Amino acid sequence: MTGIYIHVPFCAKKCPYCDFFSKNYTADNEMRFVRAIVRDIENFPERITSDTIYFGGGTPSLLKAESISLMLEALKNKFDIISPEVTMEVNPSTVYRNKLELYRQAGINRLSFGVQSANDDELKLLGRLHNYEKAAAAVNEAYSCGFNNISCDIMTGLPAQTTQKLGHTIDMISDLPVTHISSYILKAEPGTPFYNEEFINTLPDDDYSAELYLFMVNKLEQKGFMQYEISNLSKKGYESRHNLKYWHCEEYIGFGPSAHSYHKGKRYFLPDSIEDFFKAPMSYKITDDAAGGYDERIMLGLRLKEGIALDDYPEKAHIISERSEKFIKAGLMTKQNNRLSLTPKGFLVSNSIISDLIL
Repeated sequence: MTGIYIHVPFCAKKCPYCDFFSKNYTADNEMRFVRAIVRDIENFPERITSDTIYFGGGTPSLLKAESISLMLEALKNKFDIISPEVTMEVNPSTVYRNKLELYRQAGINRLSFGVQSANDDELKLLGRLHNYEKAAAAVNEAYSCGFNNISCDIMTGLPAQTTQKLGHTIDMISDLPVTHISSYILKAEPGTPFYNEEFINTLPDDDYSAELYLFMVNKLEQKGFMQYEISNLSKKGYESRHNLKYWHCEEYIGFGPSAHSYHKGKRYFLPDSIEDFFKAPMSYKITDDAAGGYDERIMLGLRLKEGIALDDYPEKAHIISERSEKFIKAGLMTKQNNRLSLTPKGFLVSNSIISDLIL
């Protein structure tokens, strides 16, 4: 079935590390955005069947529950929505009990909180609007409202981050009523405030970033969160159904400015202009009209701990197996029952391994 992604391009304040498309929130822009999303859903040229819906951003939790409800109703009227996982990304500073209850009534059944750290000095450095006390309270409030599928983000590779500080974050967040952890290594992305020599020089080197990553994976697995993808760990049965579609090379449709899609063998995206998006249905820009081939499926599949089955690539199985031998000997890959997968150490250098396997 096809996944559905809706990009909500609003933030109360843009974080200095974020390079996703977003603009400042206003109530007027919220209503214009919802009308445009409903318009584009209604104008979509076919009826698809979907079992996952994901509200990403930006900060979707800036929107009123009524706005979420209007978009979900439009999706249900246009498409066949079957037992969906409906995820919303949440900034902890934007929610309170009544709002969370209304989100649940609207149809949201999975929340992804951008917590990042349990250390307030790190949260301040990252430009977050919440402290850890606020974040923990928001997660606990969501659970008490009936949300039993909750994810939290953790960021590693911060300036002056130690295993002790990261361990504290893991202990605190894993003790919350959460079922899933997404972890990201801090990068100074071009075009962001962090992209300057002074800040970049404060980041840990590659070796220490790798040490922090491996420490995180090991400690979270001890806490019952098992790694299933390079950046994602979960309790059993709580893997993100929507994100698995990306890595299994399944189809998804994106709505909203800068949203990407993979549909009928083509990858395309909407330009990142809010005003143009408001004015009229936008033309998608195709980035790949022959997507989903062997190389792409290998690249995406090796992001997952389950890896790839060589039997699925009969034309390339021999050369992939042959080239993987050096990585297996180095402890970067494993081969079992004709399946190849990366180890946690292999995930750290996945780009170079994958490039070697598919060239």
